[in-house]
Order: sequence, then C-alpha cells, then structure tokens
Amino acid sequence: MTTAGTGHAEADRGEKGGIRTALAGLTTRGRSFLAAGVAAAICSYVLGQSDLLRVGLLLAVLPLVCATVLYRTRYRVAGSRRLSPARVPAGSEARVHLRMDNVSRLPTGLLMLQDRVPYVLGPRPRFVLDRMEAGGRREVSYRVRSDLRGRYPLGPLQLRLTDPFGMCELTRSFSTYDTLTVIPRVEPLAPVRLSGEAKGYGDGRQRSLALAGEDDVIPRGYRYGDDLRRVHWRSTARYGELMVRREEQPQRARCTVLLDTRGIAFQGAGPDSAFEWAVAGAASVLVHMLERGFSVRLLTDTGNAVPGEGGDGFAGAHQESADAAGLMMDTLAVIDHSDGAGLSRAYDVLRGGNEGLLVAFLGDLDEEQTAVLGRMRQRSPGAVAFVLDSDTWMREPSDVPGPLDGSGERLRMLREAGWTALGVPRDASLDELWRQADRERRGMAAASGGEGP
Repeated sequence: MTTAGTGHAEADRGEKGGIRTALAGLTTRGRSFLAAGVAAAICSYVLGQSDLLRVGLLLAVLPLVCATVLYRTRYRVAGSRRLSPARVPAGSEARVHLRMDNVSRLPTGLLMLQDRVPYVLGPRPRFVLDRMEAGGRREVSYRVRSDLRGRYPLGPLQLRLTDPFGMCELTRSFSTYDTLTVIPRVEPLAPVRLSGEAKGYGDGRQRSLALAGEDDVIPRGYRYGDDLRRVHWRSTARYGELMVRREEQPQRARCTVLLDTRGIAFQGAGPDSAFEWAVAGAASVLVHMLERGFSVRLLTDTGNAVPGEGGDGFAGAHQESADAAGLMMDTLAVIDHSDGAGLSRAYDVLRGGNEGLLVAFLGDLDEEQTAVLGRMRQRSPGAVAFVLDSDTWMREPSDVPGPLDGSGERLRMLREAGWTALGVPRDASLDELWRQADRERRGMAAASGGEGP
C-alpha cells in the first residue's frame, strides 16, 4: 500500500499571471455577464441613465469577484493518492483511493476530479464532488487492471473548481504521481525435488561450517560478541591472540533461474505469447524456491542478475524472502527482449560452479546455443530446461504436431548433455510440466542407478 504526498498546484508567478489565469477560467455564463455589464455601462453613459450603470457594474463585477475568490481557493485544496496494493499480478485489480481536503476557511463550490492513467489500465476516472465545507474531506476510489506487466504512472491528479454561480471554472494540476507495478502471474508449484542431489536440496538446507563464510578456516580470531565458551585455548597460545572455534549452521541451498530474453528466440507479442509465458514461469519458480528456503538468483542471457543482491548474486539467508521476491518481481515486471544472439554471457557467470539447481526458460535454440547449454550443465548438480518453440506457439492448437516437431532435436541434445529438458506446448500449465520434469528426473536416476528422492 502506497500513499502519495499532498499535491501542490503549479502556482502562477506575478500579479499579471494570476489575473490572466483567473480571467481565462471564465465560463460562457461569466463572459456573457461581463459583456452584458460592459454594454450596460456604455448604454448608461450614452443614454444618461444612472440606474442602468448600477446594473451594468453589478453584472460586470460579479464574474470578476467569482474568478478572484475561486483563484485564491484553488491553492487551499490538498489532494493525495493511495494504492492498494502498489504491486499487483497481471490480470488482477488494484484500487486507487483519492482524497481531497479543504484546508481553507471558505467552502468550495462544485469539484470535478480527474486522474490521469495510461490507457492500458482502463478509462480515465472522473468524479463530481459536492460542495466541500471548510476543513472538510472527500474520498473516492476507482479500480485499475492490466493484463500486461509493467510499471504504469498514475497522475498527476487534476481538479476542476467552479463557483456557486457557474461564472468561473479553474483547473488545478497536482505535482505528485504514483507508480503501479504489474508483475507476472505466479502459478503455485508442487513441492518436488529436481536438483539431482541425493541429500540436502530436498528441503532447501545443507550443513556447512560458518560464522564468517565458506572460506573461513578453523579456528578464527575472536570477534566482539562471541561466546567465551568457544575459545580455543591451544590455538590462542599458538597464535598469541584470542581464537574461537567455528560452529555448524544451516546454509541455504542455491537455485539459479535462467531466463532467455533474446529477441531472436521468441516470436509474437501480447499476454499470451511465448515470451510472456517464460517470464511468468521464471517468476513462479523464483517464488516457489524462495518459499522452500533456497537462496535464489535471477539470471538473463545478457549475464545480468537482479541488482541489489549479495556479492555473489544470490539472495542470501540474511535477506527476507519477501524482500528478495519483491525485488525480482519488480525486475521481471519490466524485463524485455535483449539484442543478444547467444547465451555465452550467462555461461561466463556460471563458470564459478556451486550454482546449485539450474532452471532455464529458453526460446528457439540453434546448435551452437545448445552446445553452450550442455557446458552449463557441467556447472550444476541438477538442471531443468523448459524450451518454448516459437513455431508451435504461433500456430493454432489444432495444428500443433507431435512433441518432436521443431525443437525435438534440441531437446534430445540437451537430454544427452544431462538436462531434464521439456518442450512447452502452447498454453501449457507450468505445474504439470514441473511434475513431469520430476518424473523424468526420477526415471533418469533409476536408469543410471542413482538414488531417488
């Protein structure tokens, strides 16, 4: 939930600018009264009728007084906006709450409120607010919905004020705006074990020696706050400084989600395209693995991971899962096609090893990129690939042939390299493919004599 600060009008500088603004806001009625007043004053001078002059002055002064009062009132109305929630999955609705406060000592006239929203979120909302008393408050709300992920600005808020006589109408634009983040849809996944490890990855935990990290040695120097009962006296005497023993603590298992964003690997656009399915699949796996206790990393074909993660790119145990998931969802909300032609940059990031489970969402592959993926598999204890064939996704479901059409040869090459590789048909369920990948991994483990889960 996000709350916008109080809006401020763009104030006119100088007396002449204020007069021009006030006169420009005169309605047809106000201009007619002003013209009638001037005409009556001229006629009274020509005809010598003093009573007609009084009528003319009344007609001319009334719209000018209304414009002056309204112009001063426009800077004494405060507006704010609140989003609930500020981050919403594609296809879901968010509610925008608008609040207007009359901070002046005078009541307002009729208020017409309008908020500016992108056309993707729906029609521009407009509201008519009744006369607001001094110190009064009015609250209205509207709903927005988008099937396309992204970051959409809301605002600035515009307020149109009118006087009780309908003589003048002024528009005020507030300076504040908010951003609605539409993230990919997240599909719940079954708690299967796909890492290929006999132990440790099934529950997202493994044991390691640590209080200072994986590269620590036994023993280590005393640090402020260490328990004195862990002092290693023999090492203290040897090194001449206070040394303490390390203790075992749980360390999160790791998972890297590789998202292929190459523009040449995907065809089509829109919420039902292959690329959008891949983005939603990556989001689902990231959230699922975080919920299971894994340290996760989002990696693209350009070699870039989500900014703001740890030094090694993983959302480590020191970060809250909700914060890590939100950071990655914000990245996936605006991710787009890259200009790259290969996956070599992603392979360079994975060269260090100790990457944990590797889950890849891939577009069209040629023989060279399939070979690069084969080398990636050597850096991971378990690897699962979901391959989306653009030709299959561009055709109608009734025209889609067998699973070996198009990407079948690439799937065979990936499986020979050790991947658990699956072709993704059009409008497929990720949860069903997730379960199928687990069954295939079990079959591969049984065929090789490995240990099942």
